[in-house]
Amino acid sequence: MSRSGRIPINIPENTEVKIENNVIFAKGKLGELSYDFRSNAKVEIKESAIHVNKASDSIAHMKMWGTVRSRIKNIVEGVSMGFIRELELNGVGYKATSKGKILELLLGYSHPINFDVPDDLKIEVPKPTQIKITGIDKQKVGQVAANIRSFRKPEPYKGKGVRYEGERIYRKEGKKK
Repeated sequence: MSRSGRIPINIPENTEVKIENNVIFAKGKLGELSYDFRSNAKVEIKESAIHVNKASDSIAHMKMWGTVRSRIKNIVEGVSMGFIRELELNGVGYKATSKGKILELLLGYSHPINFDVPDDLKIEVPKPTQIKITGIDKQKVGQVAANIRSFRKPEPYKGKGVRYEGERIYRKEGKKK
């Protein structure tokens, strides 16, 4: 049974939340999102907080209770504060440049990689070896970061590649003579 599902979600100021037909709508200063939780949980708004309860005592509803609460929390947090994911490029000649809605990556291949940025996300390149992805949908921000990382994953011998900020790469020892 979920322990996190019991914690109420506080609604920040300047954020509107409403529930209609098992769909929750959140509107904040950064945009608006919705989530269809079907009949997996009972969701109520009481005194500037969202309370999530089990829809019934069935195993399926017990499993989904914490998931529904997490998704609703991410929606409320996304429209009020947003999410940021940062990537680092390690390697000789590895760099990124932002050209409008296209992110150009030079990752040691014979050609540059042009990545189309989705409309609802913003990608900044503060340094040639740093990429900053911001948006209101946590799932999209994480998926775009994973897609960019997949072009050149960090390798264990020299640590070259695209990695998340703060990610620890476990290094292997090379050949010995």
